[in-house]
Amino acid sequence: MIGIFDSGLGGLIAFKEISKILPEYSYLYLGDTLRSPYGGRSQEAVYKFTEKAVDFLFKKGCKLVIVACNTASSESLRKLQQEYLLKLKDKTKNILGVVRPIAEEATEISKTKRIGVVGTRATITSKVYEIELQNLNKENKVFQKSCPLLVPLIEENYTDKPEVKKILKNYLRTLKNDNIDTLILGCTHYPILLNEFQRIMGQKVQVIDSSQVIAKKLKDYLIRHSEIEKGLDRKGETKYLVTDLTQNFEEMSQRILDKKVKFEKIKIN
Repeated sequence: MIGIFDSGLGGLIAFKEISKILPEYSYLYLGDTLRSPYGGRSQEAVYKFTEKAVDFLFKKGCKLVIVACNTASSESLRKLQQEYLLKLKDKTKNILGVVRPIAEEATEISKTKRIGVVGTRATITSKVYEIELQNLNKENKVFQKSCPLLVPLIEENYTDKPEVKKILKNYLRTLKNDNIDTLILGCTHYPILLNEFQRIMGQKVQVIDSSQVIAKKLKDYLIRHSEIEKGLDRKGETKYLVTDLTQNFEEMSQRILDKKVKFEKIKIN
């Protein structure tokens, strides 16, 4: 199986695109909804939560885990790959994040090399996108803005409220003044507001739909890594797990997935 981990709803947006491109594989989705959002948490807490989730998914039979949460990717991925996987001593398993593939996409499509990034406070403070983008191309100039209110508002289904549009416009004001030509949505929740991001930034700015990039890059990865791909289940089944379940979460998930699915509430030890 392929495990998809997120702090809450955002990973469902990425999973929807992944399942469109790669429908033949079986998936196990895990949303840590009890402790969401991760954006305001300490690095130590985010790593602790993420390591436990990844370990849980591997023990449930996943061969590959996608850390779909940008905050978890920025705060935990490197340590998970360099320390946790090393202790695991199993070359048929791997953990992938979302920052590198999105940074690669932005570098490829930006013409002026003026790239904006929006994300949670933790993601922006970590400077992970700035580091990745400048490693990919020294000419990349990176302009960042944290948007701490967006994830809670999205998870509370406030996306159509005029207040959200005003808040988003205020967040994006400085990035518009920076004359960027490409904008990275550095949080898996944000594509829910993709049209609003695009409307505010204007047609001269390419707003990257991170969920589509993640799906495309995963397909490429599986083609290049047969040692992982050949061990994946091909029953085309999906299970959805969460650490807390509310009516609002179920309603939002149905809106994202365009169908009603059954969530199982679990504990991660």
